[in-house]
Amino acid sequence: MSISAKTVSFDDYTMWVELDDGRTLGIPLAWFPRLLHASPAERAQCRISYSGKGLHWDELDEDISVEGLLAGRGDMTQHHERVA
Repeated sequence: MSISAKTVSFDDYTMWVELDDGRTLGIPLAWFPRLLHASPAERAQCRISYSGKGLHWDELDEDISVEGLLAGRGDMTQHHERVA
């Protein structure tokens, strides 16, 4: 099964990704700090790849896969300290 993004939109705290199978994902912007700290105009510059499998923001240097969103993965570039 191949699921792809149709549209991407935002509110103050959430990225909404409409999928071609009829589902809509609500992803907290806190999962992606570049998007969280971006302006609404910068967030709106999202390009959905031709296949619909990726989301890209040139100015923000952000790439997000639909597969990763479906798996519940946020920004994988962040390094978190271990809590002792």
